[in-house]
Amino acid sequence: MLIATAGVLSPEPVARVAERIVGEDVEVVVITIIQVPRSFLETIRSEQWHPLTDSTPEWTSEEDALIARYVEERGHRLTEPLLSALRVRGIEPKVRYLEGEDPAERILSAAEAEEADLVVLGATKQLFEEWESVSARVLRDTTRPVLVVPSRPRGDGAATEEKDAADLDR
Repeated sequence: MLIATAGVLSPEPVARVAERIVGEDVEVVVITIIQVPRSFLETIRSEQWHPLTDSTPEWTSEEDALIARYVEERGHRLTEPLLSALRVRGIEPKVRYLEGEDPAERILSAAEAEEADLVVLGATKQLFEEWESVSARVLRDTTRPVLVVPSRPRGDGAATEEKDAADLDR
């Protein structure tokens, strides 16, 4: 089971569903895609470019380490509520913080790499009106089963969490 989150999945309902689906042999992998605007960074770095050279400067190991740290820290913040909810239910997921400018493509490639039997996604937009949403693209382009969990409406905390849980329990 691959659970892709951008931090908007309601942790409790997703963990409850995972608990029902996960057997002894099922592995849960939680991923989040961090968009690091490398093109923007390259534009900033171009100030180091000199017109007498033929190429732009290479990324230094320090810059790569800084980006990796950013991806790790941001990924941790986005996934921690979901990871905690899974662990409370005795599910110890693998976690992957992936960098990419195209989240849908990264989710699709992660689902293939993990040979996921099920892909769990959140939906923050009207899925069928907004065909360029990440969830809609994954649904359209994958051959794997997908479970889409709508995000709760903004500003409607605990009551919506309870309704989400009841809806998923059906």
